[in-house]
Amino acid sequence: MLKNRPPRGEESAHAHGELTSRKASSGFTLVAALFGFSLITLDTSVVNVALPFISSSLGGGVSGLQWVVDAYTLAFAALLLSSGALTDRVGASRAFAMGIVMFTISSVVCGLSPNLLALIVARAVQGIAAALVLPASLALVRQAYTDPVKRARAVTAWAAGGSVSMALGPIAGGALTTLWDWRAIFFINLPAGAAALLLLVRAPRSKRNPAPLDMPGQGLAVVALTALAIAVIEEGKIRLIAFPIALVATVAFFLTEARQAHPVVPFDLFRNPAVRIAIAAGAACSVVFYGVMFLFSLFLAMHEDRSALYVGLVFLPMTGLIAVTNVLSGRLAERYGPRLPMAVGQSLAAIGALILLVVGEGTPAGLVSVLLVPMGLGCALALPPLTALMMDAVPAERAGLAAGVLNAARQMAGGLGIAVFGSLVAHDFAEGMRLSLMISAGLLGVTAVATSKLR
Repeated sequence: MLKNRPPRGEESAHAHGELTSRKASSGFTLVAALFGFSLITLDTSVVNVALPFISSSLGGGVSGLQWVVDAYTLAFAALLLSSGALTDRVGASRAFAMGIVMFTISSVVCGLSPNLLALIVARAVQGIAAALVLPASLALVRQAYTDPVKRARAVTAWAAGGSVSMALGPIAGGALTTLWDWRAIFFINLPAGAAALLLLVRAPRSKRNPAPLDMPGQGLAVVALTALAIAVIEEGKIRLIAFPIALVATVAFFLTEARQAHPVVPFDLFRNPAVRIAIAAGAACSVVFYGVMFLFSLFLAMHEDRSALYVGLVFLPMTGLIAVTNVLSGRLAERYGPRLPMAVGQSLAAIGALILLVVGEGTPAGLVSVLLVPMGLGCALALPPLTALMMDAVPAERAGLAAGVLNAARQMAGGLGIAVFGSLVAHDFAEGMRLSLMISAGLLGVTAVATSKLR
């Protein structure tokens, strides 16, 4: 047996080659996951500044623009409930590839849409794809790094990529829409998606793990959420039909989940007050952040007659500081615990929403840009610690499930917030915007008080 053993030099070279190959594979996996996560995060903010120009091109009014955003957001939110389990069943690499392919193709369809209905349907498909990509991209990172320290750094890089994409979204959307056309914000996803798939080729295949899927619960969640959005956005007979459907589907969802062995939303999670507060605070921040971005995009472009690039530049100070604030917030949470930065962040965002009440026709763009900062920074300060609070409140084996519930709740709240705020401004924009900002401040004030009382 000793005769068949390779010389020590060859063993060393072989081991070095394997180590180098693993490092390269991990690097490619991380970059692929970053591309995918950044792609779907960018899409949540890049579209906002282009909305008025989509309306000019395809028509549809405010309700049509609400659906352009909510078709993506609500599909994304609803499917997040099951996408983690689906990722485990098919393997992270396969789920990621499926999601990226679907997202890229639907992006091209969005760019080619001849009418508003085609765009809305394609946006819903984008949302379904995004729900696949999000958990799969994080699972790929976790699988690529076995060392806890390196894995923590990789996850931090993954999260930072999403923050940077969120920050660049408005300016990227404004630049593409102004220099080319609103369709460019979707066509740009084609090379980005192709790059993610090429990088994924160098990543190892993920193992499949049996994971139960709660299809009845998932289906009822989609029906309830869609019907509720229709009831809020639409008017007349459609609203009268949609509200009862939403109510029946919601009741059926709760009854079904109570009997499921593996429900998409395990209600026993909510017995812990920290979980309830984390979800409520995350939902409030999403309502305010996405709702305010939606309103001010319409205000600047449609009522102040500004270009898309101009609108993007107005948002830049707020979004550009989000990544820095996220890092600061994480450090504050490590030192003081999550409750303090959460309460301070929500309070700051509530004050920021009230400050925005001074904005009206003729307000200088530079001042609007500055006034948006407190609201954005407050939400950015609250989000990392509320996620940490949620993770600390559940057992380690339920961390993935809890993260899925939290992210789904945030996305659902953001989508419904846009639906409600859009309906409020549909008839009287100034009065509707004022009421929306007051609702925002009230929601954040309530969750800030609840957070401060948490022990």
